[in-house]
Amino acid sequence: MNMKKSLLWVAVALAFASCTATKTNTYPGSINFIDNDPPITQSLFEDKSATISEENIQRILDGTYSLPEDLSVAFVRIAPSQSLQRYYWSDEEYLKSQQQYLDLFSEKFKNSSRVKKTFSIPDLLISSAPSFTSIRGSAVRTQSDIVVIYSINSDIYSQYKLFSKTDIKAFATTQLVILDVRTGLIPFTTIVTKDFQDKKTDADLNENEARNRIKNQAVLGTIEEIGLQLEAFLGK
Repeated sequence: MNMKKSLLWVAVALAFASCTATKTNTYPGSINFIDNDPPITQSLFEDKSATISEENIQRILDGTYSLPEDLSVAFVRIAPSQSLQRYYWSDEEYLKSQQQYLDLFSEKFKNSSRVKKTFSIPDLLISSAPSFTSIRGSAVRTQSDIVVIYSINSDIYSQYKLFSKTDIKAFATTQLVILDVRTGLIPFTTIVTKDFQDKKTDADLNENEARNRIKNQAVLGTIEEIGLQLEAFLGK
């Protein structure tokens, strides 16, 4: 009798193991599910606190998920602290560079046939202390499918700034997150840091303008790299 019970428990265990969902990450920072569990089509996070119950944690980890085939993409920029903006010689310079970065991000997404529309969510719709919950709420009002949240920091390497009389070397770090508005899930994240080194040219009015130009080139390098990652992610 004990032998029969043992065989029964072994059979049950094997049946359970065969039903276990399988998940794979096919690209760094991205999520891809290949199981037969019910699809996740709505947020399982509590809206007020952005927390999640143990039950819903299991539902997310065991569930299936995919982005809509056709995407309306909204952009939200998380600005760096004021101290990181002091190197721009004018507000006009800063605003032009930020628009350039946004335009380039938009271009990278539009390279995918899945993206039907891109636009930026105005600062008026974003709280002064933005969170994923508040950003998602703003995206709902614009009927966005996904929100691209990005932050860019750039500066001059201190050793070049202090000691070099000719070469100027800058770095930039861009962080980007894709937030699915329907589910509150994040299927893609990336952080890219790039360097760029150059000298002041005759076209630069002064040393500060040269530094800003070189920092800008470092930023553009990070966006180009992220564009390649997005192409692979959206083309899966």
